[in-house]
Amino acid sequence: MLSSGINVLFDGINMQRLLIGLAVTVRIAFISIAISCILGVAIGMMRTSKSKIIAFIFKIYLELFRIIPILVWLFIFYFILPTDFNINLNAEVVAILVFSLWGTAEMSDIVRGSIISLPRHQVESGKALGLSNLQLYRYILVPQAIKRTIPATINLATRMVKTTTLLVMIGVIEVIKVGQQIIENANLENPMASFWIYGFIFFLYFIICYPLSKVSQKLERKWAS
Repeated sequence: MLSSGINVLFDGINMQRLLIGLAVTVRIAFISIAISCILGVAIGMMRTSKSKIIAFIFKIYLELFRIIPILVWLFIFYFILPTDFNINLNAEVVAILVFSLWGTAEMSDIVRGSIISLPRHQVESGKALGLSNLQLYRYILVPQAIKRTIPATINLATRMVKTTTLLVMIGVIEVIKVGQQIIENANLENPMASFWIYGFIFFLYFIICYPLSKVSQKLERKWAS
């Protein structure tokens, strides 16, 4: 009975639709990760300053995204902003915006931790050479810190990819939403449709996330030794 249900994957353009849905998922995750890396490095550098005001502002920003679930942020930007502020945003734009804000907050903390973990003599040597603060970050601190951030950044990217499953709640036509649509159409004729569709979606997420997690683990072991 299980084997007979696999036909649902190949009926019509079901397979193509699932892969297009996956492309939407990957696109949203990739754009969000790219934005998060760029802004996260900049904010991470700012968070190493001795200014208590800057530290307080970005600490609140980080904690807001750690305390409040991502699904709530998606609802705020997709349902509340259009109603209360007359701001109409496409579901994919909302997804990229929320994921970028979340990723930037997390990435800034990763970068900040990497910079302050560098030996103190790196800063002292740079100042002894007459480097300005900007040059100190550009030529000495950031290049070394970036290397340390790579495993944690890959972990963040993996979390982002997995969290895209929440986007179905705001109507993004990604792989989960496409899967639901196929199941709804096929369930009467094929009771095992959900098993094969969700099984295939599981496989798609696995082939994306598992290699990333293995690369992250390998880099952590390499640089910890």
